[in-house]
Amino acid sequence: MRPALALLALLALAAVLAPWIAPQNPYDLAQLQLLDSRLPPLARSAEGAIRWLGTDDQGRDMLSAVLYGLRTSLAVGLASTALGFAIGVSLGLAAAWFGGWLDALIMRLADLQLSFPSILIALVLLALLGQGLEKIVLALVAVQWAYYARVARASALVERRKEYVEAAIALAFSDARIIFRHLLPNCLPPLIVLAAVQVAAAITLEATLSFLGVGLPITQPSLGLLIANGFNYLLSGHYWISFFPGVALVLAVVGINLVADRLRDVLDPRERRG
Repeated sequence: MRPALALLALLALAAVLAPWIAPQNPYDLAQLQLLDSRLPPLARSAEGAIRWLGTDDQGRDMLSAVLYGLRTSLAVGLASTALGFAIGVSLGLAAAWFGGWLDALIMRLADLQLSFPSILIALVLLALLGQGLEKIVLALVAVQWAYYARVARASALVERRKEYVEAAIALAFSDARIIFRHLLPNCLPPLIVLAAVQVAAAITLEATLSFLGVGLPITQPSLGLLIANGFNYLLSGHYWISFFPGVALVLAVVGINLVADRLRDVLDPRERRG
């Protein structure tokens, strides 16, 4: 787990510090030079600066573009996961606690959402909402909430039969207090693992949507958009325009998945005993 955590920490630090460590702001038109278009890695720009990862067709420094793209991709993944977690877990706990028609309604909506491919739902929503950071986050939340709702409901149904919940009911605690102070903490282990996996899934889905041209606009770069930007130049030998953003995307997704896999082992008592 330590190598994966170290990798994630390095990527997150690079993303946070991108405005200060990037050689240029790749989306400030005043800093771009068309004379530097498609320079190979380690080449010097017209001003004499070394472009460690080369430049794209607009003369953008690829190292800077990757840092800014990583910043955007991680922000989208974390924001959509946090919102989806809050909405899905709240609905799942409410379904398990109150039961009846509310449980049936929430679970049927979750089943309906899960019956369609995630990318199809996101494509339809983005076709209606348009491009933008906030809009793609909303589309990803609409894709993710059902996973959390089902896992939270299943865990809460097990927990609500236990003695500590019966004691809370006997003490006449409010429904909200029982749900969020007693049920939720005991349902968190599988939800935390699911959230870690969904961060990677959200980053991948956002990259796919941006690659298809329906995700983020060019003024809000992400790794998927950077890969798409260099796709047309692969056959001409300018591999670095897509290659380095692709490497950053793979490292981020693999690192998150490795941490999620280790979290599952740590938070599962059966795995700990093993």
